Amino acid sequence: MADFIDDERVFRYNESAGITTLDPAHARSLELMWVTDALYDGLVELSPELEIKPAIAKRWEWDEQGVVFHLRKGVMFAKQEDVIGLESGREVVASDVVYSLERLRDPEVASPGEWILDAVQEGGIIALNDSTVRINLNDEFPPFLGLLTTPYASIVAKEAVEASGSDFRSKPAGTGPFKLAWWEESVAIVLHRNEAYWEKDDAGLQLPYLEAVHIDFVPDMGSEYLGLIQGRYDFMSGLHPAYMEDLMDLDGGLAVKHKANLSLHRIPFLKTDYIGLLVDDNPLLGSPFRDRRVRQALSLSIDRISIAKNLRRNSVLPSDKFVPPSLPGAKEYSSPIYDLARARSLLKDAGFPNGEGFPEFECGTTSDYVDICAAIQHGWQALGLKVQIDVSPPSVHRENVATSKSMMFKKSWLADYADSENFFGLFLEKNFSPGGPNYTHFKNNAFEALYQRSMSISEEDVRWDLYAKMDSIVHDEMPVIPLFHDQVTHFVRNSIDGWIVSPVNRLELRYVKKHTTKQ
Repeated sequence: MADFIDDERVFRYNESAGITTLDPAHARSLELMWVTDALYDGLVELSPELEIKPAIAKRWEWDEQGVVFHLRKGVMFAKQEDVIGLESGREVVASDVVYSLERLRDPEVASPGEWILDAVQEGGIIALNDSTVRINLNDEFPPFLGLLTTPYASIVAKEAVEASGSDFRSKPAGTGPFKLAWWEESVAIVLHRNEAYWEKDDAGLQLPYLEAVHIDFVPDMGSEYLGLIQGRYDFMSGLHPAYMEDLMDLDGGLAVKHKANLSLHRIPFLKTDYIGLLVDDNPLLGSPFRDRRVRQALSLSIDRISIAKNLRRNSVLPSDKFVPPSLPGAKEYSSPIYDLARARSLLKDAGFPNGEGFPEFECGTTSDYVDICAAIQHGWQALGLKVQIDVSPPSVHRENVATSKSMMFKKSWLADYADSENFFGLFLEKNFSPGGPNYTHFKNNAFEALYQRSMSISEEDVRWDLYAKMDSIVHDEMPVIPLFHDQVTHFVRNSIDGWIVSPVNRLELRYVKKHTTKQ
């Protein structure tokens, strides 16, 4: 490898999937969200603890119609010399908020983020004056603020969008800590520090500390891994079987040989992997899965801790709870229960002693999870149950689950926004598949009542108490068998200070500082 100097002013990483657009209205994937976060701000943002914090809006208040935002003074769009009105930048005003959000509803924009405004009245986004915006909702929906923390809700400059047309994807105009300097779509992208950025640190120093961010688009994961080890890249996200064994020890920690140069940062992701069970009585009258004792027995016979350690090197968090513990108001993490004796007792009570009389069944999955399903299969066979693993292509698997052709299936749920409501929606009758994500067709009147009540309460502590009761119902009834929560996993060079890792895996570079090293 050729010698190079690691510039302390520049943060470098690789994005193997590349970047296809810089328009926040189309920031639907993680790699696009990371760049959008660097270029844009929204009215509000998420803290690393998943609390909603002021951003362009300095404060807000709820009323019977919706929510009113009061904008911060001095938030400037980054200047664009080739756009009239932005030659030297300009201050954000309320009409920019109205334009940016309503743009998501424009059929010509075709934003995949239009859904974040489902709760908003038509014409309900109103500029009361230059510094005040009202958003009227169709019904009470306390998690709405969380939707505004998504990159879709970033504030853009109207004149830049109109001047660029379809080229706006490559000519961003935002208020974020960085601005676009250069982009060669198949090669790399470079962002420079936005000298007009509005935010300062606790000592009064303007953010960000970095002068630039350099993102390569090398598709080979092996090259990305070598770049991290050799110091060409400052961080790498996620795990890949090709390098997992080299980077991590058997217990899931950072391998000793890398500790001099790297640090491992990890936190539970807002994602739950689970086994779903079709529990309604329509297509499967008499199915044993309708008995919650059977479902509980199936859960108790899964050794999640062993699976996480031996098959995933503890890169996932084993759990028998559906809602990730990192969500505000969620229950604290506790180790999942593995109890074959209790499972056998429950099966006996359900009329299947030692599995006698229990029909043979299949668990649908894809090739990515065959090893995990095989380990689960082993635990169920210890109960005397006969289970086969049905491996299908992802498209076929999705269709089978959505159309209730699978009695049992391996699935996962990734939150769109940081509120437990996003997880509880899987158990509402109105979301029965194929029209919604309630693939198990679970229905519980007490759960439905608690959900409706929680959506009428803005006080977080009270709402979280209701969430806890809903979570207990899901755990007791067990229409899904939670397996584990993925974890955000970052490998970071030790030359990096101020690194922040959050449960939503957003890339926070405002507070990053870097020391110079030579390779």
